[in-house]
Amino acid sequence: MSLGKYLKKAFLNRWNLLFFLGAAGFSFVSGRAELFAPLVLAGEIVYVGLLGTHPKFQSYVDAQEAKATRGDGSASTEQTLGRILEALPQRSLQRFESLRAQCVDLRQLAAEIKDPGNAAAVPPLDSLQLAGLDRLLWIFLRLLFTQYSLGRFLEKTSAEQIQKEAARLESRLKEISSSSDDLQTQKVRKALEDNFETCKARLQNFEKARDNAELVGLEIDRLENKIRSLSELAVNRQEPDYISGQVDEVATSMLSTEKTMSELQFATGIDTGDERVPELLQRSTLKTTQ
Repeated sequence: MSLGKYLKKAFLNRWNLLFFLGAAGFSFVSGRAELFAPLVLAGEIVYVGLLGTHPKFQSYVDAQEAKATRGDGSASTEQTLGRILEALPQRSLQRFESLRAQCVDLRQLAAEIKDPGNAAAVPPLDSLQLAGLDRLLWIFLRLLFTQYSLGRFLEKTSAEQIQKEAARLESRLKEISSSSDDLQTQKVRKALEDNFETCKARLQNFEKARDNAELVGLEIDRLENKIRSLSELAVNRQEPDYISGQVDEVATSMLSTEKTMSELQFATGIDTGDERVPELLQRSTLKTTQ
């Protein structure tokens, strides 16, 4: 977000507006507007400048925007989450839940370390950090689903059969003259050409799925280690800015992985272009309402 937008949020703060309008009104009714109005304006500029550039205020604004973004279209995101949880085999679900549970447990441990007498009231991670970890967990869950979907796709698809069908169609095309003026012959050739192109597309999809199956497995292992490491930072380092930076760094490193998942949508059926992320860390259960 640009600095100008932070300043706008500071100015439009309810309490600031009440004070500013009240002070401005007083300056005019006092009969000394030429004296008080410049002072009110100068004070307002200083206040808005200090608040709008304060890191904590900027973090608050970012957190509110993140929350609003996550709220939009939450129903469709929850439906996608429910579909994934329902389809994944038990082993994959247990792996995800183990990772999520570690993040939850270490959040509580970090709170106890920070304030042993009042752990429940001390959030070890702010809203932005929670949103970042939720995003990483969401990528991890979708990677598990991509791996599962690719496995099913490869099991049910025979590259050899597709190649045989493509060869048969290509052979038939060679038997039909492309320069024939006969309308029926042209229709037959067009149908064969379309079917041949479909076979080629199916082969490309199969090769893409096969080539990416191993990569997805490696990315799952990598991201799992990254998330466990990030969750442990909440205990070992009480530095919110540092943790946020590390979360962002990992999220950025996963951009190519998210692109790969998008390219494999033909096998998963999951739209990975939706930027909304479900809350995974703060919910008590993974069960969703269908």
